[in-house]
Amino acid sequence: MSLKAKRHLNKDPLFKAAMKGIKPIALPRSGNVFNELVKAIVFQQISYKAADTIYARFLDLVGEAYTPEDLIERSFEEFRGIGFSTQKANYTHNIARYFEEKSLLHFDWELLSDSDIIDLLTEIKGVGNWTVQMILMFELQRPDVFPVKDLAIQQAMMAIYEFQLKKKPLIKKMEEIGEQWKPYRTLASLYLWGWKRAHF
Repeated sequence: MSLKAKRHLNKDPLFKAAMKGIKPIALPRSGNVFNELVKAIVFQQISYKAADTIYARFLDLVGEAYTPEDLIERSFEEFRGIGFSTQKANYTHNIARYFEEKSLLHFDWELLSDSDIIDLLTEIKGVGNWTVQMILMFELQRPDVFPVKDLAIQQAMMAIYEFQLKKKPLIKKMEEIGEQWKPYRTLASLYLWGWKRAHF
C-alpha cells in the first residue's frame, strides 16, 4: 500500500476518522483477465459457498489453465450439468468467443486506459461495468477506479457521510465526495469495503 496514497486520503477528515483501525480488503491476482472474467460470471448473484462449489466443478471439467478454446469446445449442456444457469452458460461462451475472436488471451492490458478497457469488455453480452471495474481494481491494479454502483460502497458512504439518497442523486453525491480522493479512489474503495465488513 502506498503511504503517499494513504496520506492523500487522510486529508478527508471524515474518511480518516472512519478508517481508523480498518484494513483495506485485498484479493490475490491470478495473472489472467480471461479467467477472472469467467469466474466473475460464475460468482454473480449466488452465495459464495454455492459459487465455490460450481467453480470447482467447472475446473474439473475444463482444467485449471483453461483457454477460450477449451470453453468453446464444451457444450451448453455440459455447463448446465455442473450447475450453470442458462444465462451463465451463454455468458461464459460469449466471453470465450470474444477473447478468441479478438486475440485477447495474452493481450498487454497496459496499452489501454481504464475507460478503453471498460468499453472493450462491456461489448461482451453478460459483462457489465461493475464486473470490468473489479478486473481493473484487483487483476490489473489500476489506482483510480471508483465503482459507485457497488451496494457495499454506497452503504458505507451513506453511513460515514450521513446522507440518504437514491439513484442519480446518490451517484452524484458519491462522485462529489470521491473527487477529493483522486487519483487513489481504488484504495479508498478497498477501505470502504473493509469498513462495511467491520460494521455490518
